[in-house]
Formats: sequence, C-alpha cells, structure tokens
Amino acid sequence: MYYRLSDFIENWKYESDSTIKVFNNLTDESLSKKFSDDIRTVGRLAWHIVISVSEMSHRTGLTFESVDENAPVPSTTKEIINEYKRTSDEMLKEISEKWNNESLKIEDDMYGQKWARGKTLGVLVTHQIHHRAQLTVVMRLAGLKVPGVYGPAKEEWAGYGMEPQE
Repeated sequence: MYYRLSDFIENWKYESDSTIKVFNNLTDESLSKKFSDDIRTVGRLAWHIVISVSEMSHRTGLTFESVDENAPVPSTTKEIINEYKRTSDEMLKEISEKWNNESLKIEDDMYGQKWARGKTLGVLVTHQIHHRAQLTVVMRLAGLKVPGVYGPAKEEWAGYGMEPQE
C-alpha cells in the first residue's frame, strides 16, 4: 500500500528498469519455447507483465493507450520491450499529472472488491515482481542468462571475484 505518490513513482522506476533488464536477456527464439503444459512460455510470461500494467491501472480510471488483453504474444523481444516501456511511461506520466497523495485513498472496483488506489499500485508492483521471478526460472530452463535484480545472479558472481552461491 502506498501513501505517498512519490514513493510509488520511485519504486516503480526501479522495478520497471529491472523488468527491462530481464526482458533484454530474452531472445526472439526463446519466446515460444514450451517446457510443459503447466508452465507458460517465456513470451507468454513477458507479455502478461506488459498487459497487466494497463489492465490493472485502467481499473483506477487511467486512460492511456492500453494493450489489448487478447493480443497475441509478439514474435520479437523488441516489440515486448517497446510496448512495456510505452505503457510503463504513459502510466507514470498520467499518474503524475492527475493524482496526488489524496488520490491514493480513492477506492475503485478491483475484481469485485474495493481497493484503495494505493493498494492497487502496491499489487501492481508485487504482481510484476511475482511474474518476473517466474520468468527468470523459465529463462534458466531455456538456457538464457538471468541478470541480477536484487543482488548478483549466478553468472555475475565472478565479476565480484567470488564463486557463485549454491
């Protein structure tokens, strides 16, 4: 739950940059890799993160251009990254222009419940983190390098002159 708009904006910028960092390690070939019927593809997970930004924030009355929830997963990582950057930037711009700290107390219908906008923004951030974590697991299955977000990834330990932790 956010009580100050500036706290959300600062946190979102970090998390958005982290998502782009992960997306930058995807390959076009990896997007359609299927490992199991019970595991989303790399592309489906990345695209879900993109779609969720506008889907959730539009429920609060924001009106920036959204991504069609039924749009197929793009065939290139560039398209996914560009659309993520656009929706993320437009969401931040609209929130910065239209909301203030008091706006975070306004309640909206969110999936049959009433959520304060500060809660919705918190859920949006943690939802992105949750699916980004799933994505990194599937990236490992696809043989892709995973960048560190909250600390070094396995491949980055050597840069610190250390052995990777097990």
